[in-house]
Amino acid sequence: MAQTLLKISGLKVAYGGIQAVKGVDFEVREGELVSLIGSNGAGKTTTMKAITGTLPFLGGNIEFLGKSIKGRGAWDLVGEGLVMVPEGRGVFTRMTITENLQIGAYIRKDKAEIARDIDRVFTTFPRLKERASQLAGTMSGGEQQMLAMGRALMARPKVLLLDEPSMGLSPIMVDKIFEVVKQVYDQGVTVLLVEQNASRALQLADRGYVMESGLITMSGDAKVMLSDPKVRAAYLGE
Repeated sequence: MAQTLLKISGLKVAYGGIQAVKGVDFEVREGELVSLIGSNGAGKTTTMKAITGTLPFLGGNIEFLGKSIKGRGAWDLVGEGLVMVPEGRGVFTRMTITENLQIGAYIRKDKAEIARDIDRVFTTFPRLKERASQLAGTMSGGEQQMLAMGRALMARPKVLLLDEPSMGLSPIMVDKIFEVVKQVYDQGVTVLLVEQNASRALQLADRGYVMESGLITMSGDAKVMLSDPKVRAAYLGE
């Protein structure tokens, strides 16, 4: 059985004075793509922020590579390979595409390898290569999403967390982003995908979890969940 890279146990998180996550358990094993689905306000993004050390948690525990992350800084976790592409992308708009990618490798000192990884990102995202010296703020939302994913890959993640990567994108760009998520996963990167587009997320995933009102209400094989009448009624509009 594959090693568990990320283990969340009894997680409780308050956000803006409201307990948004009320005791959540799930895990991500090496080589998996795991989807966390649920409607807006279910607590998915709050969970992601707690996992990456950007939001303190009230109770429970989060273990990454077998060690608790409690009290550790986000920069420290990035250095160990826990890397998130945030909701809303968060690219540095007044820097070029190449500069954004270099920022993704700020914790690394291996200059030759960094240059090789930039080339690798450009192979994965040819559209970025065409615009390497363009300011990130002048790109479309979909292109910025590709850049945010490329920047995260520059940190050589052991687990890549994607928070709503398709949000606000055109249908054509949504297709492209999901193609890229699959490509990254096929390259051997372990992925935790938070996504409102439940159908697309479960089609890609090995396993899925459903989150409602701060609790995990369902979990299992993603393909089985995709055909579950309750999931279809609640999230796939059927």
